Amino acid sequence: MTPVRFLARPLLASSFIAAGVDKFKNADDTAEQLSPVLRRAADALPVRVEEKTLARAVGATQLGAGLLFAFGKAPRFSASVLALTSALNTFVEWRTADIGSKELRAERRARLLKNLSLVGGVLLASVDTAGRPGLAWRAQQLAADATKTATQAGRA
Repeated sequence: MTPVRFLARPLLASSFIAAGVDKFKNADDTAEQLSPVLRRAADALPVRVEEKTLARAVGATQLGAGLLFAFGKAPRFSASVLALTSALNTFVEWRTADIGSKELRAERRARLLKNLSLVGGVLLASVDTAGRPGLAWRAQQLAADATKTATQAGRA
């Protein structure tokens, strides 16, 4: 792992880890804030699940993915999970923010830009192959090799 990745991953993950801990510890507040989304998710599940339990699951998911990302374990997968949870949080915060005054609207805009920046960061991390070929490139190379082998076999 390069020194930049060694420093950047924990720094980027720290916000998600702190948010995950907060969401898990304050499941009642999280459930209230995420209520419209969690209610739809609970209705879609085949078993009955309380919103508070789903709120804890969101927090635990964000905490777990943040820790995995910080330590460089499954970084692309954990970054993708963080991007999804962060996009969900950004949407919910945007919809539920108090915009009663000019200052509150400016604060809402600042939080939106911060959250979008975090989503952008983890999206970049989710496609970072750390200098190694990605799965798509490997599949293309395998297909090209197979075509080349078949062509050579056909000539022989």
